[in-house]
Amino acid sequence: MAKKVLNNPDHVIEEMLEGILAAHPEHLRQPEGAPRTIVATDGPRDGKVGLVIGGGSGHEPTFLGFVGRGLADVAVIGDVFTSPTPDAILDSARAANGRAGVLFMYGNYAGDVMNFDMAAEMAAMDDIEVRTVLSTDDVAIKEKEKRRGVAGNFFIFKSAGAACDKMLSFDECERIARKSNDHTFTMGVALAPCSLPQTLKPSFTLGDNEMEIGLGIHGEAGVYRGPLQTADEITDRIVDAIFAQMSPSKGDRVAVLVNSLGATPLMELYIVNRRLRQRLDDAGITVHKTWVGNYCTSLEMAGLSVTLHHLDGELTEMLDHPCDCAMFRAG
Repeated sequence: MAKKVLNNPDHVIEEMLEGILAAHPEHLRQPEGAPRTIVATDGPRDGKVGLVIGGGSGHEPTFLGFVGRGLADVAVIGDVFTSPTPDAILDSARAANGRAGVLFMYGNYAGDVMNFDMAAEMAAMDDIEVRTVLSTDDVAIKEKEKRRGVAGNFFIFKSAGAACDKMLSFDECERIARKSNDHTFTMGVALAPCSLPQTLKPSFTLGDNEMEIGLGIHGEAGVYRGPLQTADEITDRIVDAIFAQMSPSKGDRVAVLVNSLGATPLMELYIVNRRLRQRLDDAGITVHKTWVGNYCTSLEMAGLSVTLHHLDGELTEMLDHPCDCAMFRAG
């Protein structure tokens, strides 16, 4: 049974939100009567397309850490690995509304799709136009329309947030968000499961010499299971899968994210990044920027994911556009 630093497991979300608001009052505030909504203090403004991101808790710093000027205006969260409710999502749409439209962005999971779609219909009754862009960066799923949104959210939200902050039109913000998603590719592996605060039981079981390949971020097992490999072998496997979908050419540029799923330390992430850079150099691909660390976690799961964001001039401009959030800054 897992050990966690908790009080009442039924109060983890509220206590986490209280803590993040206390830590980052210069970046974050909470609207009255909207207990699952976090708003950027310098985000929503008149005439600006509002960007709402969200999903279940347990992936921190996704989603709460990406709320701020130049990125998301609002984040709405549900219970651990559970979609926010339609009412909570409606609260977020109202908080983000600058009378230029509101963009909903979240991972491609059935519960999220259902609840965000319901909230969009409710927002229409408030004369708030909502459009949705799903993140589908998980290359472990062969059918693109079924792909999950995983750590590549980091780049997809960044592009959309920049477009909104530049006061581009609703059509342009949506187009750039979709383009960024189409240019983002992620694959992950797990070495140990996570456990929910209420149960403290592992989400799946793994043998001592096994790993899960192609997992999501909700504590589920991977697409397939195999023997534990070395860091270089794991990295090569991920890179091969991403290249098969990305189809890069010599001279291309990428941004890189090597992401911990919660328990894997920086030492191991940097070892993976070492091999990743070797593979990119060998392919003649230039790395524009690299991020290594905890950006989209699955509670305390051991494992990692690699994301490549396939850049062109426009996406590079969006990536480099300044943003200032509680857990992430750029520009």
